[in-house]
Amino acid sequence: MEAMRKIPVAVIVALAVQTVGGLIWAGGAAARIATLEERVGEQRLVAERLARLEEQSLATRAAVERVERRLEGST
Repeated sequence: MEAMRKIPVAVIVALAVQTVGGLIWAGGAAARIATLEERVGEQRLVAERLARLEEQSLATRAAVERVERRLEGST
């Protein structure tokens, strides 16, 4: 039986370091993605509130215009 080829220790260490670095990078990327998803969720709530405020503003404007027309008609 022939002797198996030996893999240099430096190659094994380099692969281990790269693997650890890749895992750390992936963990950091996951944290950044989670933060961005949270911000998007908050912005969605703000957008919904803004849409409701715009509708309320339109309704208030219409009510004020009706009041003004009635006041103009009674003078």
